[in-house]
Amino acid sequence: MADKYNAENIITETQKRISNAFDVFDHESNKTVDVREIGTIIRSLGCFPSETDLHDIIAELEEEEPTGFVRYEKFLPTMTKILLERKFRPITEDLLLQAFEVLDQQKKGHLEPEELTKYLTQEGEPFTQEEIDEMLSAAVDPDKNVILYKDFVSMMTFDDTR
Repeated sequence: MADKYNAENIITETQKRISNAFDVFDHESNKTVDVREIGTIIRSLGCFPSETDLHDIIAELEEEEPTGFVRYEKFLPTMTKILLERKFRPITEDLLLQAFEVLDQQKKGHLEPEELTKYLTQEGEPFTQEEIDEMLSAAVDPDKNVILYKDFVSMMTFDDTR
């Protein structure tokens, strides 16, 4: 009996978090949000899908005839399932640091902005110029004009204490 109550409590708390996040972007208070806000809502809940996964989620949430909006009653069950299955969890700080260390072949403890830009635009899922500019504005040390990646990784990792 306690397990059933605990499971129901977890689902209730999860759905409350989803509702609160959704409501922030429901500017008309009509239980809909602009489809362009879905990624932001999902990330605010601690999930970080790739752009491809995000497009798949949005396709699942949109109406048969896309309206540009997503209804809460479609968002809630999909997002509840994602959160309960712990999908799209953030990368750990250690793993992210290891990735930067692989890129830092001379073991300098930093990367040049041009190096990181090259990796982010030519490998894997390429970043847009806007994404690069936004990342570099946060990552580049203003005094040294390099990316001190240990500091950057600490700043950008998600503390998953929920």
